[in-house]
Amino acid sequence: MSEVRIDFTPVSLKGAPVSVSNYFQELDQLILSCIVTDADGAPMSLDQGCAEALIMFDEVKASGRKIMLVGNGGSAAIASHEALDFWNAGAIKATAFNDSAQLTCLSNDYGYDLVYSKAVEMFADPGDLLIAISSSGKSVNILNAVSAARAKNCSVITYSGFAQENPLRAGGDLNFYLQSTSYGHVEVGHLALIHYLTDMVKMNARGILG
Repeated sequence: MSEVRIDFTPVSLKGAPVSVSNYFQELDQLILSCIVTDADGAPMSLDQGCAEALIMFDEVKASGRKIMLVGNGGSAAIASHEALDFWNAGAIKATAFNDSAQLTCLSNDYGYDLVYSKAVEMFADPGDLLIAISSSGKSVNILNAVSAARAKNCSVITYSGFAQENPLRAGGDLNFYLQSTSYGHVEVGHLALIHYLTDMVKMNARGILG
């Protein structure tokens, strides 16, 4: 898969000051330039990728299955936020495995690399969907969660950034990748992209989309 590398690292991170308008223009350009690929690495447009994700959500809802979301740090906050939107606003069963007691227990017993895969092994059912979020795409515990989801016959959607060849980007049925090395831009971009989808799910649940 041949791609053109575009540097979306904010100007401020290159040593020069950046205006508010430039910062958000860069963020807007980054999100709209999101690269979406399927399980075989074949590219698709952002519109097509989002449409495919919405089909996957509909299938989960229709079958009574659930969505699981995992991430670390800012990505964990995204996971918690969007899990709530899926079930509260979209009427789809969803959960994020971010409870502090759970994380510390599993870290202590198995190591942090397995905190999410152990949860997926316990709670995932065939036909569930895992949304795996990692700015770097290299977090071992997120990659392990993807492997655990695959072992339970779950579908996977990934969100990553930083290096084009990051391993998470090759792990999903759908993969959303942002070309930036800025944590802030990647995290906000991931949140915006997933929030668009939960907003569409919410509108569909309310009959707004017909």
